[in-house]
Amino acid sequence: MIIFSILISMKENLVMEKSFDFALKSMELYKMLLSKNEFVLSKQFFRSATSIGANIQEASAAYSKRDFAAKMSISSKEARETLYWIKLIEAGGFVEYDFRELKTESERLIRILTSIVKTSQRSA
Repeated sequence: MIIFSILISMKENLVMEKSFDFALKSMELYKMLLSKNEFVLSKQFFRSATSIGANIQEASAAYSKRDFAAKMSISSKEARETLYWIKLIEAGGFVEYDFRELKTESERLIRILTSIVKTSQRSA
């Protein structure tokens, strides 16, 4: 049980850092979209991109393992939604932007969060 807690804690700290960095990088694309007067997609994208880390923060204060898994699951879903918006914005050609880094980071977050959710659900 202690090893599980340490593993989750290490992954949680990593994903907290990665999600925060991802939100900061997302601001760049968000601002570019706003400068092109793209308000609807930009808002959807930025809300989901920043929601990843917000839900991870909530999970860190979970009152049970089940609550923790649920919050991390929401973060995973938000990361998947964000990847969708990134791909849509890229395909729409709204801005000149290198989307590779954001897509890669989103995919990494999805993998990490999926692993955390699966591990925490097994022990709940």
